[in-house]
Amino acid sequence: MRSAILSRSIASSRTIGSGLIIGALAVTLAAILIPVSLFSSSSAAVLPNGVSDDGGGTVSTQYGPLTPTDRDFVRKVKLAGLWELPSGRMGKERGTTEAVKSAAQHLIDGHTELNRRTDEVAQALGIALPTQPNDQQQGWLNEMTQAPSSAEFERLFAQFLRSAHGKVFNLVAQVRAQSKNSMVRSLATRANTIVLDHITALEDTGLVDYDAL
Repeated sequence: MRSAILSRSIASSRTIGSGLIIGALAVTLAAILIPVSLFSSSSAAVLPNGVSDDGGGTVSTQYGPLTPTDRDFVRKVKLAGLWELPSGRMGKERGTTEAVKSAAQHLIDGHTELNRRTDEVAQALGIALPTQPNDQQQGWLNEMTQAPSSAEFERLFAQFLRSAHGKVFNLVAQVRAQSKNSMVRSLATRANTIVLDHITALEDTGLVDYDAL
């Protein structure tokens, strides 16, 4: 009788022990897989400051440490040029006032330079850059393209571009103040000047609705 009870007790202990081992392995596997799913190429974590974290962490370069914020900044500068250059060209073609045509030329000049600088920085630091506007930016381009009149085009042109520049201005300032990478800081310094120039030129059109920004 005692032998039977002892046998059942041993079997039960083995079963519990196996369950605990399997459970521990499952938890470990989940811990390994979660970061992979968060930072895969198809998705990126968004940090509290609005920066997209590509999951690459901070890496050492000859120009100083390169952080997720640094990489996100370089990509966003390139992304801005992918829709603001076409916007500038549209402004030159469809604008009816000298102020709108002038703002359009500022966009063309500024983002032609920033595109070149961004390509150089990305190549030196091994940063993959976007090649087309995101969905929101493409939507703005579509709305401007389909504007039924010159007046409506100019209104959308001034509002969309002024709003976008206002938002990126905060990121430029943050990166310029905090980045420890000399190439990224140099890009941020130039971007700060160009973005402020664009904001001023767009406001000079007299078409910006500040309450809607």
